[in-house]
Amino acid sequence: MTLIKQLTDQEEFVGFYLLKELEVKQTNNTPAKDYMDIVLCDASGQLPAKYWDASPTDKETFFPMGLVKIRGLVQTYRERLQIKIMKIRPAAEDDGVTLTDFIRSAPIRPIDLVYTIKQTIASIADLEIRAIVSFCVDKVEEKLMHYPAAKMHHHAYFAGLAYHMVRMLELGDFLCKQRPFLNADFLKAGILLHDIAKPEEMIAQLGIVSDYSVQGKLVGHISMASNWITEAAVRLDYGLDSPKVLGLQHLVLSHHNLGEWGSPVQPQMAEAIALHHIDALDAKLQMVEDALDSTPDTEEWTQQIRGIENKAIYRTKL
Repeated sequence: MTLIKQLTDQEEFVGFYLLKELEVKQTNNTPAKDYMDIVLCDASGQLPAKYWDASPTDKETFFPMGLVKIRGLVQTYRERLQIKIMKIRPAAEDDGVTLTDFIRSAPIRPIDLVYTIKQTIASIADLEIRAIVSFCVDKVEEKLMHYPAAKMHHHAYFAGLAYHMVRMLELGDFLCKQRPFLNADFLKAGILLHDIAKPEEMIAQLGIVSDYSVQGKLVGHISMASNWITEAAVRLDYGLDSPKVLGLQHLVLSHHNLGEWGSPVQPQMAEAIALHHIDALDAKLQMVEDALDSTPDTEEWTQQIRGIENKAIYRTKL
């Protein structure tokens, strides 16, 4: 079977893949015809696909998170590869394929990632900050074992959120050693809390987000995490005007930096500035790493990456 990352332009192929996303749309023709707008994936990557002239039976047969066998043709559309599906059927039990064969996962075991997160909480010296962080993390600890950090842009795979948090903790540890004026407890807490409500914002199965929850759509993970900090302070009998409570809320509320990116306030604490840039650095480098990993070795350039201004990345040859 040909892996997604090995597919090349004008290649005809047959293989088993996961329907990561599927939406029935209509052409602009008169009369309009139904077609399926699909994202196919395996453990090596993903590609958009089109299945034209979808029948009523097709619409009742194929759904997201289903395994399928397809015969397809790789084409280039607007400088990006996409697949024209010529034949498709659901995978059968005797095909010998299972869903987990097609799921991409963080390169570190989830149990080890969550262990690192719990050890970091225990290392927070300030008891008030530690208690608030522990309260918030406990809400989603089980989901940290498998939830992605995002639907598309970065760490969008099994245990991606915990992996993102641990990689950020490594960067934060380095910065605190290089810049001792930074409060290590605040920065650790900000890293652990900044995306902690993502598992309640998104609906995900095996690391693949199918939709956003009602609360996620109406409130969002940033406001949800700030509310959790308030809830923790009330339950722990800490004053809501405590500098530590306000500081933690500010870290969460400002970590996207700009209003158009979802933050109601901009960073106005040293640790908040550090948190924003640590988050952005880890996310953007992960986007580049993922793009390079999913690009065939024969290609010099990755496909365009939305999270870095739609730039393609050149594979340096040294």
